[in-house]
Parts: sequence; structure tokens; C-alpha cells
Amino acid sequence: MKFTLKQIAAQAGVSKATVDRALHSRGAVHARTETRIKQAIRDLELQERTSLASGRTIPLDIILHTPERFSRLVRDALIDEMSHFVSFQLRLRFHCVETISTEEMRKLMLKCANDSYGIILKAENNPLISNTIEELQRHRVPVVTLVTDIPASKRLRYVGMDNVVAGMTAAYLMSQWLKDAVLDVAVVLSSQNFLGEEERVKGFCQGLRLMAPSLNPVWVSEGYGVDGMTFDVMLNTLNNYPNLKAVYCVGGGNAAILRAFRQAGREIVSYIGHDVDEENRFLLTDHKLNAVIQHDLRVDARTVFQTLLTFHGFLPVIEQNHLFSKVNVVTPYNV
Repeated sequence: MKFTLKQIAAQAGVSKATVDRALHSRGAVHARTETRIKQAIRDLELQERTSLASGRTIPLDIILHTPERFSRLVRDALIDEMSHFVSFQLRLRFHCVETISTEEMRKLMLKCANDSYGIILKAENNPLISNTIEELQRHRVPVVTLVTDIPASKRLRYVGMDNVVAGMTAAYLMSQWLKDAVLDVAVVLSSQNFLGEEERVKGFCQGLRLMAPSLNPVWVSEGYGVDGMTFDVMLNTLNNYPNLKAVYCVGGGNAAILRAFRQAGREIVSYIGHDVDEENRFLLTDHKLNAVIQHDLRVDARTVFQTLLTFHGFLPVIEQNHLFSKVNVVTPYNV
């Protein structure tokens, strides 16, 4: 084993004894904990391969409340961009969860803050999380929100695209494809508590009112992008809306949505999603998705590192020319 028990334990956020039990089969270890330990080892191996120069060790915590397929995109982008900061020994610790309560999220954030130089956060927008960010800020643990913002908080900055513009872009595309069609459009959110998704829906609905008033948006939420939950809420909506024939999915779970349409015996005449993850790449090339709204997570990752390193005085302050990441449209022909 090239990594010590201490390194693996720190990466996974568990005790050395737990790592020892998991690696040497010396007792019962919860399956979820085993998965975290295996992922920690993979993360350490990936980071080692970036061949960062020896220097100041800077632990950063990445807390993502998101489906695993999206957390994988963020993980890859952050690790890829580490090579741009070879003067520092960046140590990334990932905490990726598909479902978590607000109180559990608060406890996780406070636990990470013990020795963290910063937290990269994708979480629901609510007062408890906002208060927790302020608490961390008082202890000089900066928080950068990623993809979805918590604007009333003391977060250092938001990194990601303008989600209202992304929604307007989706509305423009759908209005061009469907012209004067009269039908319902499923607007699928992971949850109404994620501000980024709410803003995408806001932009989409504004765009439809201007460009395609004959299209009626129908909110479908609380599937959290998780396959089974998304299937259930989508199928229930299809049963209630017989004229629902198009989809704008601002979160995830597109394979589940397609299954629900098949189960209902319903055709989809227009389908727009977000993020070119492994699932959506396949659905695009198979022409199940017409388009995907995308932004470059590697650019986001670089901005996150620059922001946190600048906060601690490790990099000079530079003026930010762009407030948001560029919104791109990906089709089956440029994926």
C-alpha cells in the first residue's frame, strides 16, 4: 500500500482503525464506509499522478449534494485543474452525497472546517446552511458555492453559469423547435431548494412567455436526480397531464424520465437537459436528447482554486473579468 492509514483516513474522513478494518478484513465495516475508503484511495492515486511539486499542503473540502454522476464530473474537473497550481500541495477531500438532511449537512461542514483551507459547496439554499457558512467565515474557513448559489450567505463567491440565462437559452431552443404547438412541458428539478435549478426554471418560464406562450410549463420536483425517485414523480405527473409531451430537465435523472414516458406510452417531441455526464452523453449520441446546456467545469475548478488561494494570500489579487461561466449548447453533432 503506497499510502499510509493516516493519509487514507484523512482523505475518507474516517478513523485509522476503520481503514485498517476495511483493508485487512478485521471486522465489520458499513458498505457506505467501505465505498468512501475505496474512493479515497482512488482520489489519492489520481492526485499523485498530477505530480504536484512539493510545497505547502493545503487541504480543501468539496461537499456536493448531488447525484453521483454529476459529482464525478466535478471530481474529474478539480483533479484535472490541480496541475495549474504546482506551487502548492493541494489535498482534495471529497464528500459527495445524493441525499442528506439540512442538519446533517451542517454537521458535515463543521467537521470539515477543523483543518480545512476552504470548502467548495453545492448545497440547498436555506437559512441554516447560510448561518453555517457565516460561522465558518468567522473562523477564516472560506466557502465557495459551485453551480448553485446561497446568495444571502457570507460565501466568498459563487462559481458557475448564469442559471437564468441558461433557462432562457433552453426556452429559445424549444420555441424554435415547437413553434406554435399547444402542449405541456415538464420542467424537471432535483428539488425546489436548489437556487441554481430554481433560477433555470425562472429563466425558462420567462422565455416561454415571450417566445412560445402556447407551451405550458409543468413543474416536476423532489426526485433529487436519483433514478427511482425521479421515475416516480415523473410518472405521476404524466398520469395527471395527458398533453405533456416535452421536457426541460434542469437537474438530472434523464434515463428515469425516459423510462417514465415509455411506461406511460407517451412520445417526447422535444427534450433538453443539463450537463454532459456519462448518461447524457449516451442519450445525446442516441438522439434521445435534442440538446444539453453545458458549461466548462474545468474553468470553474480553476476559478475556485484561484479564489481560495487568493483568500489566504498565496496568490495575488486579480480583477475578475467574468462573473459567470459561459453557457454552451451541446447537440448530438458536437458532443
